[in-house]
Amino acid sequence: MGDTSPRTSGSTDGDMDQNNLMYDGGHVGESSDRSKEKMDQKTVRRLAQNREAARKSRLRKKAYVQQLENSRLKLTQLEQELQRARQQGVFISSSGDQAHSTTGNGAMAFDAEYRRWQEDKNRKMKELSSALDSHASEPELRTIVETVLAHYEELFRIKSNAAKNDVFHLLSGMWKTPAERCFLWLGGFRSSDLLKLIASQVEPLTEQQSQDLNNLQESSQQAEDALSQGMDSLQQSLSETLSSGTLGSSSSGNVANYMGQMAMAMGKLGTLEGFIRQADNLRLQTYQQMLRKLTTRQSARALLAIHEYSLRLRALSSLWLARPRE
Repeated sequence: MGDTSPRTSGSTDGDMDQNNLMYDGGHVGESSDRSKEKMDQKTVRRLAQNREAARKSRLRKKAYVQQLENSRLKLTQLEQELQRARQQGVFISSSGDQAHSTTGNGAMAFDAEYRRWQEDKNRKMKELSSALDSHASEPELRTIVETVLAHYEELFRIKSNAAKNDVFHLLSGMWKTPAERCFLWLGGFRSSDLLKLIASQVEPLTEQQSQDLNNLQESSQQAEDALSQGMDSLQQSLSETLSSGTLGSSSSGNVANYMGQMAMAMGKLGTLEGFIRQADNLRLQTYQQMLRKLTTRQSARALLAIHEYSLRLRALSSLWLARPRE
């Protein structure tokens, strides 16, 4: 019996220790499960928030792309309306809900003004020719020469206003006859070519006058070359702007790039008006300097020579259009 108690006591202690371990292990397991459950709930909430944020971002992007697409369609529709309006002789306002006559605006109005200007020019040139043939006095002849020069100034003013409405019409030269268009440069003749033309028509020239006209011709040529280089650079830049990105793709992801390209291209085209004005300013300055270097009678002959050259080109155009066709 003495041996029984210690074994019983030891067995009891071992069982208690094992129970304690089991209890402690169960407690730790339950705490770990609760922590894991809390972490899982945070992850779920975070994922849900991320999905909601992504959904809202997609909706905003979709709305933005749709807005750009609507703007592109509206721009295309407006361009088509403007094209139809020009063909029909009316001008459609930017809102697309009003129509106005093109009186004073647009290509048709400019063509009408140019025809009127040509008729007035013909009358002034007949007056100048008669005064020269009748040996009019120096003051009288000078007055007529200055009137002709002022008439050219009026043309350049008309062209400047027309460029604001349709600069492409001026550049195309459709307001000129076919033969004249062969020699068209930035909406008119090259001043340097006209100076070459008159050199043989106003002789005899003094040595100083010949040198002055040569210098004027060279400076005009240099200015024309600079403007031509500017136009070449503009065309190259415009081509690069329009060809950048992916061509031929109509996916909505490219709409923003498309609209950006159009905005940049529009900005570049706005400089075309400046080229027309600079070219006409060069022509006017050349006329003014030419007349200062010549006598009054030489100036009259020079203006008549330029006018006669224009008439010959117009006559050539009429013959070309009337030629027999097989």
